[in-house]
Amino acid sequence: MNYPSKLIENAIEEIAKLPGIGKKSALRMALHLLKRDEKQTLRLAEALTAMRTQIRYCQQCHNIADADLCGICANTKRDVSLLCVVEDTRDVLAIENTAQYRGLYHVLGGIISPLEGIGPADLKIDSLVQRIEAHLGTTQAVQEVILGLSPTMEGDTTAFYLTKRLKPLGVKISTIARGIPIGGDLEYADEITLGRSIIGRVAYD
Repeated sequence: MNYPSKLIENAIEEIAKLPGIGKKSALRMALHLLKRDEKQTLRLAEALTAMRTQIRYCQQCHNIADADLCGICANTKRDVSLLCVVEDTRDVLAIENTAQYRGLYHVLGGIISPLEGIGPADLKIDSLVQRIEAHLGTTQAVQEVILGLSPTMEGDTTAFYLTKRLKPLGVKISTIARGIPIGGDLEYADEITLGRSIIGRVAYD
């Protein structure tokens, strides 16, 4: 496509690099930004620049943060005895949006994937072990570690490795429930999900 301006072309090329954005969508966005009030567009550019240059990672859980501790770790009302281990920040956001969990998190920064060359040493696993060890026997001790990992081969491999590392510490290890979604039909469930639902069945109250 021939663009009327090299500046527009450069903007479209960069926008199109975002996930789920094609050239046509990038063109519409670029033209929209061009039509907006200049101050609004500059505020967007400033916000993106500040995000990229000033964002930090929590020293305790490795979640995205504005300071040394993220808002969750700094919140004294959270239950320090519960620690949910997740792959990345998107998982923290997903769980927080349920408003059902009041414990703390630990972000691994990925999952074990030999095919992609990602091993345990590439993840925040050592800091997880150290974090739990540091508070053993105190009022801040972690009582239960919840493995909030995706039910994939890589997720299961990571969960298995974490279980081996954490069991000697004497903490309870659990995993998020897996099974048929609310409102789902059994006939449309895949065999693995249905099988796990049967194995992980719960008492009917």
